[in-house]
Parts: sequence; structure tokens; C-alpha cells
Amino acid sequence: MDILVEKILIYGAVGLFLFIVVYIYIRKLKKESQVVGEKIKIAKEEGMYEPVSLHPVVDVNSCIQSGACIRACPEHDILGIRKGKARVINASQCVGHGACFHACPTEAISLHIGTEKRGVDLPHVNQFFESNVKGVFIAGEMGGMGLIKNSVEQGKQAVDNIVKGLNPKSNAEYGLIIVGAGPAGISASLEAKKHKIKALTLEQDSLGGTVFTFPRAKIVMTSAMDLPLHGKIKLFETSKAELLNLWTSVLENNGIKIHENKKVEQIIPENGGFVVHTKDGSKYTTQRVLLGIGRRGTPRKLNIPGEEMPNVAYRLLEPELIEGKKIVVVGGGDSAIESALLLADQNQVTLSYRKDAFSRLKPRNNQSLKEAIKSQKINVSLNSNLTSIEEKVVSLKVAGNDNGLQLENDLVYIFAGGELPTQFLKNVGINITRKFGEAILKHEK
Repeated sequence: MDILVEKILIYGAVGLFLFIVVYIYIRKLKKESQVVGEKIKIAKEEGMYEPVSLHPVVDVNSCIQSGACIRACPEHDILGIRKGKARVINASQCVGHGACFHACPTEAISLHIGTEKRGVDLPHVNQFFESNVKGVFIAGEMGGMGLIKNSVEQGKQAVDNIVKGLNPKSNAEYGLIIVGAGPAGISASLEAKKHKIKALTLEQDSLGGTVFTFPRAKIVMTSAMDLPLHGKIKLFETSKAELLNLWTSVLENNGIKIHENKKVEQIIPENGGFVVHTKDGSKYTTQRVLLGIGRRGTPRKLNIPGEEMPNVAYRLLEPELIEGKKIVVVGGGDSAIESALLLADQNQVTLSYRKDAFSRLKPRNNQSLKEAIKSQKINVSLNSNLTSIEEKVVSLKVAGNDNGLQLENDLVYIFAGGELPTQFLKNVGINITRKFGEAILKHEK
């Protein structure tokens, strides 16, 4: 009898312990689910729920609540667990690195471009990165993969495919011309050198492409990448300056020159290859062309009087060297906000935005802007549009103010987005399709 009672007590204690553990676990999951639900609600209110580019889509029937996708994502608060399944939270902040895609143990995640309501224009590219124009290849952001790590990998893979079709007896000056010196273009240049291809890299601005236009201290890379002729780069929280210095060093060590300020305007088929024309009148013959031009294209202008003046810029390169100035920053996206915040440390900054509220900002930028406004470090003029720029004065049209507004001013920074190189691609003959929620990367089941 005593043994029976003892067993009952032991089993009862174990059962009670397990019950408590399960109860605590379920309560924890319920609380986490509520937190995620609240984050989704806030994201919808702040306009951050809808994706703007590449983003994850979760198959809830396959999701097992492992949380691997959440842990793998370096961007934070893109995904969360709600009601036992992974859910997208701040889809507009996803940069499409694909870490969640690779981390999911049940292959429940695929990467999509666009949504049912919002389409994204993409060129036709096959699995070898070749467009519908035979001999013209596309890698990186323009093809839908914007993260530095992914762009680097695509540039390498594209060249690996290109080298297979080159004719050693061709009369063309080059085996390959690479257009764009961003992550994809740099990687492609190194891989071409590795394969001993005679290649030429042309960049319309400066080394780094889109990365070059960021403020010097901006964090641009959060995951490791494998750079041809160099190896694995395990730099995390890497700034623009650090990354550009690394790229410059690797290129110099391998004897590769990037031809900067060489904007390509025409790519004309000729003799089984192409003639590449640049804005300065130069032309080059090549067997193959790789486009790594990104999606930013050319900075969009306001087309107002005075915009051509030297005190107007479309990118902020060295904010730490600017001080004691009266500055107007135009725009409502992350680039405009980040630039205004950097300039506000040593200058008098007015932020002009054409809408009545900011939306789709990164949480950190949104919070920093609110603090800057509260502390009066930044003056914000909503529902306003620049109408003219003079040497020391800018004019704004402000909703509700019939007389407009004039501000003393030394510098103007315009962040009105970029004009996508769609027309350039069409002139080359590349077909463009608007993608509405189409899977770019998915598991074969």
C-alpha cells in the first residue's frame, strides 16, 4: 500500500510538473502571439505592412512554428509567430536576403515580388541570368535581388554562365562588358578576372553604385558574402565606408580598373556581339554584356527653376564636413530622413515633404525623426513642395498658405526617388513584365 501511495505521489508530482511546464509554455506562446498581433496592427497603421519589393510568403499549412525564420532574419520584426504560425509583420522593411527561405526546416517560405495590388517591373531573365536578348545578362537589384550578398552571388554566377558561350576567335575588343560597379558588377569583374576573360567595367557614377550614394557611416551589410578572388567576408554591421574600402583594395590587388563616370546609353547588336555606346561618345565592341545597374536609375528631378544650381544635390556623401549651413532636405523616404538627421547635428535643417504624413519608414528612422522634431533639431514642413531655388533663398508652396513660404538657404538636398532604367532596357530590346505577387524563389516540392 505504501509503495502504491508513493508511486501515486511521484507520478502525481511529475504530472503536475509537466502540467505547469506546458501551461507556462502555452501562456508564453499566447503572450508572444498577442505581441506579434499588436506589431502587425501598428505596421498596418504606419503603412509598413505592405511589401515594396522582394518579401517572404509563408505557407501556413507547412509551418511548424520552429522560429528558425525569425532567428535567421538580421532585419528584425519582419516575421513573427502568431496563433502558432509564422506571419509577416513589417513587410515593407524586408530587403530580400532570403535568410528565412534557407532557414525554414519545412520549406514553408517562398520569396515573392510585388503583391496582388502593387506590381513591380522586372526584366525577363532565365535561370542562367540571360535576358530575352541573347548575349545580354542581368544580375543584382534590377533582376529582383537587391541585398548585397545576393547581388554578389548573382554577379559571380552570371559570369560563370557567360564564360561557357564565349568564342575565343571573336574579333570583339572584349569578351564581356559589365555595366554598373555595384555589388553585382564588382563581383562579376572579379569573377571575369578569375576566368581570364578580357572584360571592361563601366559605371555611370562611382565605385559602389547605389552603395556609393549612401552616407558614409550608413550600415549597408548585415550578412557574410563570398567575394571572388578574395574569399569569405565575415564583416557584420559594415558601414558604407568600410565596404567601399574593402572593394577598392580587392580590385586594386587584382589589377582591375573600374571606369567611372561612363554612362552607357546604347547597346546595339552587331556581328553576333554588341557595340556599347557611352554618353561621352566612346564605343566598345564585346561578345557579351552583363547589366548590374540596379533599380535606382537616374535621380528624379523636381523640374523647378534653379534646380541646376551648384547648391543642389541628390545624394549626401560626407555630412560630417558640412556645418553651420541652412539646409532644405526634400523627400519623405528613409534616404531623406537619414540625411536630414545626419545634417541636423551641425546645421539648421528643414525637411520638406509633399504629403501630410511620413509612412513606410524604418522603425529606427521613424523614432529618431520624432525625437528630432520634439527637440527642435529638425523643422518639418508637410504638404509642401519646392517651387524655386535661388542662391540664398528657396520658395515653397504649402497647403493652406496662399502666399507660400520663403526660407533662407545654403544647400538643397533632393531625395525624390529615381527614374527606373525601364526605357533603357526596352531600347536594348529587353522585355519588361510587371510582377504581381509572383514567386521569385521557391522550393521545388
